[in-house]
Amino acid sequence: MMKKWKITWVMLFLFPMAIGRSLAGSSPQIGPAGTTPVSMVVSVEAKRGGEVPTISREDVRVYQDKDRVQVTAWVPLAELELYVLIDDAAETNVGLQYDDLRQFMDAQPATTAIAVGYIRFGTVEIVQKLTKDHSQAGKALRLPMGVGAGTGSPYVSVEDLIKRWPESAARHEILMITSGIDGLQGGPSDPYLLRAIERAQQAGVQVYAIYAPTIGHLGHSFWRIHWGQISLSQLAEETGGEAYFQNFQAPIAFSPFLEQIADRLKHQYRLTFLAKAEKNASYQHVRLETEVPNADLIAADRVYIPAAK
Repeated sequence: MMKKWKITWVMLFLFPMAIGRSLAGSSPQIGPAGTTPVSMVVSVEAKRGGEVPTISREDVRVYQDKDRVQVTAWVPLAELELYVLIDDAAETNVGLQYDDLRQFMDAQPATTAIAVGYIRFGTVEIVQKLTKDHSQAGKALRLPMGVGAGTGSPYVSVEDLIKRWPESAARHEILMITSGIDGLQGGPSDPYLLRAIERAQQAGVQVYAIYAPTIGHLGHSFWRIHWGQISLSQLAEETGGEAYFQNFQAPIAFSPFLEQIADRLKHQYRLTFLAKAEKNASYQHVRLETEVPNADLIAADRVYIPAAK
């Protein structure tokens, strides 16, 4: 039986993240005195399955601290740049899922550019640059080389990719296929994980993750597997994405997860609201609500708010 786990208690173990600058959270526009326009990508999901509800700007409420702030824009998004990253330390049986992965790529809209890369030694080997030829992206898939296990961190690789990713008007999103095991540290308050989250939030990058076992002795350590999954959940949820896992007794199968990710990508909007600005720039938590039945609004854990002018 396939499962999607959401680990909501992970922050009990982890220290708060450092404050950073968010490219997606800032805007050159000027609002009323004491406020500044802030934007973020929001996904709409059906809480209990079925058809995803239609949401309009008037249906969205945004709270900063306890105060409701004004929503100024709610725009459906089309342009997308998606990096598919496969851990080179993953077991080679991940290749059995490549047909489903290629189908997922082929099914993306023509407005989506896809790139393929391999996580290795704290970097990403890009084997296919961003292209809107989805079949070409699918052809770039190869089996993991079984290298990098125990010697690198997938989170350092994510940070490295985001640093090299040119700015554009399109959404920037990542699909990682990895165990999440950090060979450099791992466990609670992993600094490499926290830096990757900060970098992703700075750049407005959403991360999705599908668990795939790692080769070697690290891939058989219960605690390594445990913390790897917790870390993947934290990275995904704090950037507005999702992490997917499965019952270890069931055959590996990515198809149900890819279907859910594809559905999420189809229902994304750019939300802009007038945030209360303070003396110093900072990341702040915001709460999104809607009264539309069966609708859930999903976004990054926090948003960058520029300093008051």
